[in-house]
Amino acid sequence: MPKKLPEDLAARIVAEIARYPDGVGIDGLHAVLANVISRRTLQRRLASMVEQKQILPEGDGRALKYRLAPIVATIAVTDAADVMVATGEIYIPTSPEGEEIKTYVRQPIQGRKPVGYDRELLETYRPNETRYLSPEIREHLHNIGRSPAGERPAGTYARDILGRLLIDLSWASSRLEGNTYTRLDTQNLIELGQAAAGKDRRDAQMILNHKAAIELLVEQAEDIGFNTFTFFNLHALLSENLLADPSESGRLRSRIVEVSGTVFHPLGIPQQIDDYFHMILDKAAAIDDPFEQAFFIMVHIPYLQPFVDVNKRVSRLGANIPLIRHNLCPLSFIDVPERAYVEGTLGVYELKRVDLLRDVFVWAYERSCQRYMAIRETVAEPDPVRLRYREALITVVSEIVRGLKSPGADAVRAVAATLVPQEHLDQITELALTDLRNLHEGNVSRYRLRLSEYRAWRPMQQAGT
Repeated sequence: MPKKLPEDLAARIVAEIARYPDGVGIDGLHAVLANVISRRTLQRRLASMVEQKQILPEGDGRALKYRLAPIVATIAVTDAADVMVATGEIYIPTSPEGEEIKTYVRQPIQGRKPVGYDRELLETYRPNETRYLSPEIREHLHNIGRSPAGERPAGTYARDILGRLLIDLSWASSRLEGNTYTRLDTQNLIELGQAAAGKDRRDAQMILNHKAAIELLVEQAEDIGFNTFTFFNLHALLSENLLADPSESGRLRSRIVEVSGTVFHPLGIPQQIDDYFHMILDKAAAIDDPFEQAFFIMVHIPYLQPFVDVNKRVSRLGANIPLIRHNLCPLSFIDVPERAYVEGTLGVYELKRVDLLRDVFVWAYERSCQRYMAIRETVAEPDPVRLRYREALITVVSEIVRGLKSPGADAVRAVAATLVPQEHLDQITELALTDLRNLHEGNVSRYRLRLSEYRAWRPMQQAGT
């Protein structure tokens, strides 16, 4: 009797190929998948996936390798009034279930059935019994997301790559909201405090809000979690200076909201919003797998719409909480096509189906891991003294700056002497002096300083160099 193939076989093949950015041959694939598929059937399946442009073949004969197609571009050309107009669409490889959702949500809005919030999607989810991500997908994500930080304190890996993460995630998440800043614009704003000329001020505010929220997640990695404190503060940081009514920042909504471009109507009763918001956090906290936690938050926060605005931003940063806490590669959303993300979210809103959003989530994480792989391989071993006395270093730097003191060894040593044991005083003094020399407008938040405090002290920094 022929062996029954698993329903998620295509996803498993794609996931395995994604582990090899330079391509992998059929021998390598079959070595992993031999228990579920014969070599001949795998060859046929690979040929079909090549035809569907899900994967790309390179070489021939024994040198034939398969590589994941990073993006799928569909170009449509129309001829109107003797002018040729070409429009392009960038998308991601999608599962058959994802294609069904995409087809449905691309119908004119008049052809889609109006729906409201269905509490059963949340109520029927049983942590560690219900699974949005299959065991194979979770195993794959763990394999590619593992970092050198291993069992070190929560947030160690994210702190090691914080400079890159602040720019990548701030830019990519903002871009999914229609932000017009380029990555270079974002880098200049975060590192130098330079706003891009001719751009909307709201775009700059959105970028800076992301920076502050990411720093909260990384710097307080051991304290954050699936609780109201974390999510209210995430919303407060992400929505600062962007809401018509500032009093709604960091609070659950008490009024009806509409979501443009969809036939979905969010829940409108404040008590129920409060109840289901707490249920989301409780269920997320009970999930034992960090990737399932991350995707669960990406599904349910936007679906409930607990805040008047900024819900998807909260969900994207909230999805990073378990990844940061477990020292896994963070999810930066780099290169994610806005349309794919929006349509995946619409599939949840209008059909209560997570398949397309799951396709986006897995592809986005693979992309993030590919981007950070080079960094991950070159990250230096964390200094154990710096790690142990991290809070003391923050205090030393902030006191020197706020006190408008000269960044000299004597002043630094005097402050440090009250905070660390004598045997580590010399090392902490040297580390603090290095941090003071390297302090700039793009990293002052790391030391819990205001930009105005740094600017007032900067002449003393320049005099000391």
